[in-house]
Amino acid sequence: MKNIERRILLGRVTGAFGVRGEVKLESWTEPRLSIFRYQPWIMRTPDGQESTLSGVRGRDAGKHLVATFPDITDRTVVEGMRGTEIYVSRSVLPPPRPDEYYWVDLEGLQVRTVDGVELGTVSHLFSTGSNDVMVVRGDRERLIPFVQPDFVTSVDFDANLIVVDWDPEF
Repeated sequence: MKNIERRILLGRVTGAFGVRGEVKLESWTEPRLSIFRYQPWIMRTPDGQESTLSGVRGRDAGKHLVATFPDITDRTVVEGMRGTEIYVSRSVLPPPRPDEYYWVDLEGLQVRTVDGVELGTVSHLFSTGSNDVMVVRGDRERLIPFVQPDFVTSVDFDANLIVVDWDPEF
Protein backbone atom coordinates (compact mmCIF):
# COMPACT_ATOMS: atom_id res chain seq x y z
CA MET A 1 0.00 0.00 0.00
CA LYS A 2 1.29 3.45 -0.91
CA ASN A 3 2.01 5.81 2.00
CA ILE A 4 -0.09 8.91 1.38
CA GLU A 5 1.05 11.89 3.41
CA ARG A 6 -1.58 13.60 5.48
CA ARG A 7 -2.68 17.05 4.50
CA ILE A 8 -3.75 19.96 6.63
CA LEU A 9 -6.51 22.32 5.50
CA LEU A 10 -5.21 25.84 6.18
CA GLY A 11 -7.69 28.08 4.40
CA ARG A 12 -9.84 28.87 1.39
CA VAL A 13 -10.07 31.34 -1.48
CA THR A 14 -13.09 33.57 -0.87
CA GLY A 15 -12.94 35.80 -3.97
CA ALA A 16 -11.13 38.52 -5.85
CA PHE A 17 -9.69 41.70 -4.38
CA GLY A 18 -9.39 44.65 -6.72
CA VAL A 19 -8.87 44.37 -10.46
CA ARG A 20 -5.23 43.16 -10.68
CA GLY A 21 -5.80 39.51 -9.82
CA GLU A 22 -5.28 39.69 -6.07
CA VAL A 23 -7.04 37.01 -4.05
CA LYS A 24 -9.07 37.25 -0.84
CA LEU A 25 -8.31 34.38 1.54
CA GLU A 26 -9.75 32.94 4.68
CA SER A 27 -6.99 31.50 6.91
CA TRP A 28 -7.36 29.09 9.82
CA THR A 29 -3.75 29.36 10.98
CA GLU A 30 -2.89 31.12 14.21
CA PRO A 31 -1.89 33.85 13.68
CA ARG A 32 -3.71 33.95 10.38
CA LEU A 33 -0.79 35.47 8.41
CA SER A 34 1.18 32.27 9.14
CA ILE A 35 -0.58 30.63 6.20
CA PHE A 36 2.02 32.25 3.92
CA ARG A 37 4.92 30.56 5.78
CA TYR A 38 3.72 27.05 4.88
CA GLN A 39 4.22 26.32 1.19
CA PRO A 40 3.85 24.78 -1.34
CA TRP A 41 0.08 24.88 -1.23
CA ILE A 42 -2.06 22.10 -2.59
CA MET A 43 -5.03 23.87 -4.17
CA ARG A 44 -8.23 21.81 -4.38
CA THR A 45 -11.10 23.31 -6.37
CA PRO A 46 -14.72 22.65 -5.39
CA ASP A 47 -14.97 20.11 -8.23
CA GLY A 48 -11.92 18.18 -6.94
CA GLN A 49 -9.17 19.38 -9.31
CA GLU A 50 -5.78 19.74 -7.62
CA SER A 51 -2.68 21.77 -8.37
CA THR A 52 0.40 22.87 -6.45
CA LEU A 53 1.26 26.52 -5.89
CA SER A 54 4.45 28.08 -4.47
CA GLY A 55 5.64 31.64 -4.08
CA VAL A 56 2.37 33.05 -2.74
CA ARG A 57 2.75 36.39 -0.95
CA GLY A 58 0.15 38.12 1.14
CA ARG A 59 -0.88 40.78 3.61
CA ASP A 60 -3.56 41.47 6.18
CA ALA A 61 -6.41 43.61 4.86
CA GLY A 62 -8.66 43.84 7.91
CA LYS A 63 -11.53 41.39 7.55
CA HIS A 64 -9.54 39.05 5.29
CA LEU A 65 -6.11 38.34 3.90
CA VAL A 66 -5.09 39.43 0.43
CA ALA A 67 -2.71 37.25 -1.56
CA THR A 68 -0.80 37.53 -4.81
CA PHE A 69 -0.45 34.26 -6.72
CA PRO A 70 2.49 33.97 -9.14
CA ASP A 71 1.49 34.55 -12.78
CA ILE A 72 -2.14 35.43 -11.99
CA THR A 73 -3.13 39.02 -12.80
CA ASP A 74 -6.70 38.54 -14.05
CA ARG A 75 -9.67 39.14 -11.76
CA THR A 76 -11.81 36.73 -13.82
CA VAL A 77 -9.34 33.89 -13.19
CA VAL A 78 -9.41 34.65 -9.46
CA GLU A 79 -13.21 34.73 -9.36
CA GLY A 80 -13.17 31.23 -10.85
CA MET A 81 -11.04 30.10 -7.90
CA ARG A 82 -13.67 31.01 -5.29
CA GLY A 83 -14.13 28.12 -2.85
CA THR A 84 -10.75 26.55 -3.62
CA GLU A 85 -9.32 24.97 -0.48
CA ILE A 86 -5.69 25.47 0.53
CA TYR A 87 -3.89 22.43 1.94
CA VAL A 88 -0.29 21.73 2.87
CA SER A 89 1.49 18.47 3.52
CA ARG A 90 1.74 17.77 7.24
CA SER A 91 5.54 17.63 6.88
CA VAL A 92 5.85 21.38 6.11
CA LEU A 93 4.45 22.34 9.52
CA PRO A 94 6.76 22.76 12.50
CA PRO A 95 6.63 20.11 15.21
CA PRO A 96 4.07 20.94 17.90
CA ARG A 97 5.25 22.05 21.32
CA PRO A 98 4.99 19.57 24.22
CA ASP A 99 1.34 18.92 25.11
CA GLU A 100 0.16 20.54 21.87
CA TYR A 101 -1.17 18.52 18.97
CA TYR A 102 -2.20 18.92 15.37
CA TRP A 103 -5.71 17.56 15.12
CA VAL A 104 -4.80 15.51 12.06
CA ASP A 105 -2.20 13.65 14.17
CA LEU A 106 -4.89 12.61 16.68
CA GLU A 107 -7.32 11.32 14.05
CA GLY A 108 -7.37 7.52 13.97
CA LEU A 109 -5.93 7.02 17.46
CA GLN A 110 -7.69 4.51 19.71
CA VAL A 111 -9.49 5.91 22.75
CA ARG A 112 -9.70 3.99 26.03
CA THR A 113 -10.92 5.02 29.46
CA VAL A 114 -8.64 5.05 32.52
CA ASP A 115 -10.50 1.84 33.53
CA GLY A 116 -9.57 0.12 30.26
CA VAL A 117 -12.92 0.40 28.44
CA GLU A 118 -12.44 0.76 24.65
CA LEU A 119 -14.50 3.67 23.32
CA GLY A 120 -13.42 3.65 19.64
CA THR A 121 -11.20 5.83 17.48
CA VAL A 122 -10.89 9.58 17.02
CA SER A 123 -12.86 10.53 13.91
CA HIS A 124 -12.11 14.25 14.04
CA LEU A 125 -12.01 17.26 16.35
CA PHE A 126 -13.80 20.58 16.36
CA SER A 127 -13.71 23.75 18.42
CA THR A 128 -16.62 25.07 20.42
CA GLY A 129 -14.89 28.33 21.24
CA SER A 130 -14.40 27.39 24.87
CA ASN A 131 -12.53 24.13 24.20
CA ASP A 132 -11.79 21.53 21.54
CA VAL A 133 -13.92 18.40 21.30
CA MET A 134 -12.88 14.92 20.13
CA VAL A 135 -15.44 12.95 18.16
CA VAL A 136 -14.87 9.30 19.08
CA ARG A 137 -16.61 6.63 17.02
CA GLY A 138 -16.99 3.10 18.33
CA ASP A 139 -20.13 1.27 19.42
CA ARG A 140 -21.63 4.78 19.22
CA GLU A 141 -20.42 8.33 18.74
CA ARG A 142 -19.11 10.19 21.78
CA LEU A 143 -18.12 13.85 22.10
CA ILE A 144 -15.28 14.19 24.61
CA PRO A 145 -13.82 17.58 25.54
CA PHE A 146 -10.10 17.63 24.69
CA VAL A 147 -9.16 19.11 28.05
CA GLN A 148 -5.93 17.95 29.68
CA PRO A 149 -5.61 16.55 32.29
CA ASP A 150 -9.31 16.75 33.29
CA PHE A 151 -10.67 14.43 30.57
CA VAL A 152 -7.67 13.54 28.38
CA THR A 153 -5.11 11.97 30.71
CA SER A 154 -2.54 10.87 28.12
CA VAL A 155 -1.73 10.82 24.42
CA ASP A 156 0.69 8.10 23.32
CA PHE A 157 1.50 8.12 19.61
CA ASP A 158 3.77 5.06 19.93
CA ALA A 159 0.87 3.04 21.35
CA ASN A 160 -1.65 4.72 19.00
CA LEU A 161 -3.71 5.49 22.13
CA ILE A 162 -5.47 8.31 23.95
CA VAL A 163 -6.54 7.58 27.54
CA VAL A 164 -9.53 9.53 28.86
CA ASP A 165 -11.20 9.95 32.22
CA TRP A 166 -14.71 9.56 30.84
CA ASP A 167 -17.83 7.63 31.77
CA PRO A 168 -18.40 5.13 28.93
CA GLU A 169 -22.16 5.41 29.48
CA PHE A 170 -22.09 9.14 28.79
